[in-house]
Amino acid sequence: MLQSITIRQVALIDECTIGFHDGLQVLTGETGAGKSIVVDSVNLILGGRADRDMIRSGCDKATVEAVFDVPDNPKVRDFMQKEEIEYDGRTVVIYREIAQNGRNICRVCGVMLPTAKLKTLASFLMDLHGQSEHQFLADPEMHLGFLDQTGNREHNELLRRISEAYENFIINHRAYAKLVKEGEHREDRMASLEKGLELLRKANLQAGESEKLQEEKQRLRAAEKAISGLRSVDECLTGENADGSTSLSRIKTAAAMLKDLAGQGEQNSEIGGISERCNTLYFELEEIAYEVSGIIDRTDADPARLEKIENRLDLIRRLERKYGMDAGEISRMLEKLENEYEELSGLEDRINEMAREHKQLLARYREAAKELTSTRKRLAKQLEEKMTRELKDLGMENTRFEVMFKPNESGRPTMPTPTGDDRIEFMISPNPGEPLKPLAKIASGGELSRLMLAIKTLEAAHTGVESMVFDEIDTGISGRMAQVVAEKMIAISGNHQVICVTHLPQIAAAADYQYLVRKAVTGERTNTFVAELDEEGRKEEVARMISGADGITDDTLQYASGMLKAAGEIRSFRKAP
Repeated sequence: MLQSITIRQVALIDECTIGFHDGLQVLTGETGAGKSIVVDSVNLILGGRADRDMIRSGCDKATVEAVFDVPDNPKVRDFMQKEEIEYDGRTVVIYREIAQNGRNICRVCGVMLPTAKLKTLASFLMDLHGQSEHQFLADPEMHLGFLDQTGNREHNELLRRISEAYENFIINHRAYAKLVKEGEHREDRMASLEKGLELLRKANLQAGESEKLQEEKQRLRAAEKAISGLRSVDECLTGENADGSTSLSRIKTAAAMLKDLAGQGEQNSEIGGISERCNTLYFELEEIAYEVSGIIDRTDADPARLEKIENRLDLIRRLERKYGMDAGEISRMLEKLENEYEELSGLEDRINEMAREHKQLLARYREAAKELTSTRKRLAKQLEEKMTRELKDLGMENTRFEVMFKPNESGRPTMPTPTGDDRIEFMISPNPGEPLKPLAKIASGGELSRLMLAIKTLEAAHTGVESMVFDEIDTGISGRMAQVVAEKMIAISGNHQVICVTHLPQIAAAADYQYLVRKAVTGERTNTFVAELDEEGRKEEVARMISGADGITDDTLQYASGMLKAAGEIRSFRKAP
């Protein structure tokens, strides 16, 4: 149950702490006093939308903190263990903060959590019924969830089975559809792969091949350049001139001529020296020519190999441009393309195998869905009986309530869903002789309120939530029906903590505890205050609700006292909270 809530700087509330109890408690007060502020604050604690407009003017932030006492609640315990939050096994503290800078903080027992997870936890702690929940009546998909909620453990196990069967089917279905789509382009893709594989296999690229070829190319080019120069040198030394002579032979002839001149004339000594030098030069150049020739013979110049390397590198560059990757990656891609080709070769067999599995999984789902439909129809009959009793208690004894299973009008098999094949809608006929109509088409506000109260009463019996908040549940209700609704609220509070915002004196008198929400100007600011009323205060407040604009009189005070006493007698027969 909700033990207390502390509201700080929310709308007109500067700071307020409200302590709650077991049983039925109501919040009353004049219109505009701020009752909705309390409900909005509770909604924040339950993970509701945080709006900066809720922050009190002139303040940087608004905060709400709630303390719940939930002993032996397995869902809460499992949630806390999953989120690794330490708590004493019964007390859960939830803190929510909204700041003007847009920051939104949620804490559970001091641990920060996303709002989505706070909503999950809150669903185990409290159920808040506000005006927006009338949307439930207009949404048939929510009707199915409510019906399933009334099921027992075996039904929940069936829901788990249908969800599992759906997941298995849909995984197969998506994979099967993908394979079939691939099969539509199989032949074209295989033809394309064959061309690519033939090209790559013929190319036979090796990892690191390009780098090795570049090194060899540079070496061969350097050798070719060196040989070209050496051959020019050799040509200078040993190449024949037009008269058939060579440079070396001419030097040798010059040496011989100098030797002959050395023996004739007075300068023979000097010419002899020149002759010897020329002769030495001849032998030196002859040796150089031999060495140059030897270097040429030994140098590894291979024009044919160089041309082959150039062609190979050109092929590698063309393939790199074609596939947009380097040679090393292309060599690895070959294996990938081979694997793809092999997969496509066996695609037809895989499609057939997947088709068989698809059929089996669909049959398994349909079997579970059929069983679920049968169980739901039994639950629907039980729900119809329970709703009839609840509505009778609420003064709608002539009302017919029915769970309609919508037929599949398309004539085609429906696509599996996580919740089975059923589409249902709650139908109602408030008056004898009138046809059944969808809940959403019920026009009376009082009927809508009583329908929601009946649904919430049944829902409370199945959700395990100990606390329920009703805001505007008395819309469109007055007179005798107000007393009927009040007694129903007393009955619900026998097993649940019920907090109700009301404008009706009958419901206010029915409460175990009553809180007055009032607005007052203190200083230069308007503030909303919430105070728990004592017995005398309750009598005056119920009298005010009875009197309205006419003001409290002795008669209304006496009437209010009688209402409180009568409600107390009704509560005495209620199961102890």
